[in-house]
Amino acid sequence: MKASELRAKDVAALEQEVKDLLKAHFGLRMQKGTQQLGNTASLRLTRRDIARAKTILAEKKKGAAQ
Repeated sequence: MKASELRAKDVAALEQEVKDLLKAHFGLRMQKGTQQLGNTASLRLTRRDIARAKTILAEKKKGAAQ
């Protein structure tokens, strides 16, 4: 997901997005562990999406606190 799409969401939607991405990443890790994952690059992409969403979430929370 692009950063511009994430910035358009509110804090609650971002928290839900992070939760969904973490679940997806867990599923991918389990597939990798059982040798069922064909595209291992999806792990990296999901991990980066999680980091991107968490960064934007922290920015929004910091901006709301000020």
